[in-house]
Amino acid sequence: MTLASMTGFAEAQAARGDLRWRWEVKSVNGRGLDLRLRLPPGFDGVELAARALVARHFKRGSLQATLNIESGDNARALRVDPEALAAAIAVAKSVAAESGLPPARVDGILALKGVLVQDDGLPQDADARAERDDAVLKSLGAAFDALQKARTTEGAKLATVFETLTGEIEALVRTAMGLAAAQPQALRARLEMQLHDLVQPGVVSPERLAQEVALLAARADVREELDRLTAHVAEARRLLQSGEAVGRKLDFLAQEFNREANTLCSKSTDIELTRTGLALKAAIDQFREQAQNVE
Repeated sequence: MTLASMTGFAEAQAARGDLRWRWEVKSVNGRGLDLRLRLPPGFDGVELAARALVARHFKRGSLQATLNIESGDNARALRVDPEALAAAIAVAKSVAAESGLPPARVDGILALKGVLVQDDGLPQDADARAERDDAVLKSLGAAFDALQKARTTEGAKLATVFETLTGEIEALVRTAMGLAAAQPQALRARLEMQLHDLVQPGVVSPERLAQEVALLAARADVREELDRLTAHVAEARRLLQSGEAVGRKLDFLAQEFNREANTLCSKSTDIELTRTGLALKAAIDQFREQAQNVE
């Protein structure tokens, strides 16, 4: 039985030259498929491809992917921005010429914001950035593969829970069938007792008594509800064994289960059948809670 949960966590690390990075990806329950990316400056070009990549791996879930950059020691060296330096020198010369003050010293110019910067190791060339982004996306794919495996592992645990709940629902439906079959006789006995207390024996003919019993039995007939519940059990097992993303279908099926159980309880004229119906509703509620976790 193959099933996938919507919750999981995974990570993947990779390096290229002096640049090292790590992806952290996690997912939780969601009505649809949603991806939130946390990218450092300079990696905006990764976003569109990352969204296409997540759609190839998952059908549902709220996912978050965080890219952490760990530059090597060589990549953290200081460098001079030539354009900022040229602009600072030009301003210094202009001020010195107009004011007659001594020319600015080198340390003063280098202290100006933007002249001396820390090299982040990121490529400046467009082709080099594209190659870097391809490598980053490849590692994101590896992280998504690991997340998919984690969600499948969690799904295997859910499959065991669903198997237990489906068996419990099926057993309760069979119990309800046995109790429902005895309802007409119980109705007749109850009606005869009530008539005996209210009117003299023989006032109501056997034919009229049979008509009243038939009318009450028709109102309390739950065979259709039980047949539909049996069909829903079969459909639940088919979905769970299909190997597809069936979370939405299981959630809808749980609503149908609950509708039939409600009708069963409302029609019941027997205390034991009502108790069985309530136990059925409790099992169905657990079924629906677990369906919220399925992809």
